[in-house]
Amino acid sequence: MPPLQLRRLLLHHLSFPTPHHRLLSRQPTFYSRFAPANFLNFLSKPFSSESETASASTTNPKKTIDDPDQELAQSLSRELLANSDTDALPVSQRLHLSFSHIKPTPSVVLSTLNLSPEAGRTVLGFNQWLTRNANFSHSDETLSFFTDYFGRRKDFKAIHEFLLENKEVLGAKTLESCVDRLVRAGRPTQVLGFFERMERDYGFKRDKDSLRVVVEKLCENGYASYAEKLVKNTANEIFPDDKICDLLIKGWCVDGKLEEAKRLAGEMYRGGFELGTMAFNSILDCVCKLCRKKDAFRLDSEAEKVLVDMDYYGVPRNVETFNVMIR
Repeated sequence: MPPLQLRRLLLHHLSFPTPHHRLLSRQPTFYSRFAPANFLNFLSKPFSSESETASASTTNPKKTIDDPDQELAQSLSRELLANSDTDALPVSQRLHLSFSHIKPTPSVVLSTLNLSPEAGRTVLGFNQWLTRNANFSHSDETLSFFTDYFGRRKDFKAIHEFLLENKEVLGAKTLESCVDRLVRAGRPTQVLGFFERMERDYGFKRDKDSLRVVVEKLCENGYASYAEKLVKNTANEIFPDDKICDLLIKGWCVDGKLEEAKRLAGEMYRGGFELGTMAFNSILDCVCKLCRKKDAFRLDSEAEKVLVDMDYYGVPRNVETFNVMIR
């Protein structure tokens, strides 16, 4: 949008009363947030059933480490990449014989894995050596390094075996890594199955925090319909909050599905939820992108409708609200 047009739009909206030509339902009705009848009505609404790009690890692989750590990681990597056919000893025993005197650190573990992309399942032997090393104890963070590694290779069977062997230490970082790698691999259906059985199989806690992680990863990568289905199926066990609702709205907008976002926003309000700034910014961003693509002359009026809705529902604007309109 030209700067002069933007300035006129903002001055007009901030200086004069705006007629109620609204993007969402004209007369929203607010109910008690936890009213069972109203929430069941929200759950009864139909849900869409519509169905990788290469990516770096969630942990920065270029993280700077000390030179001694780098040298140690390179030595460990050479052992992992060595031809096992020429040595009768398993990799865990070779590492024990050559490196029994050293104390592995999380940075060494991460760097070793990043230096050994072709080692494949040989790194399971590396993990065996670590777990038997009296100078090392796994943490949730170091376990996530391994799930990231196998996830980049799309070796989810290895991840399954690895999680079973380390159930006592698994935590939020490992959970996020597992979900992230499944989603990036284009396996949203497996993500839903993983969430269903993760507490029983691996000890991950099924609660609002873990649900939020799964919904966020699905929505960020274009699987809003799967995220909405998950929220519906688990609502009796895990009641969603406003943050999860915002993520769902954002997910539909990431997909460019403005009508789905508006549908869900209406259902959320009728169910007693309140959408936040993030949800409205996502709707505004989607509106602007669609107008620029299809009919740039409608951008001013359509964007103003979203701003009117934000005023109507008492949703504050932030810097991102105006950045969306400028870019």
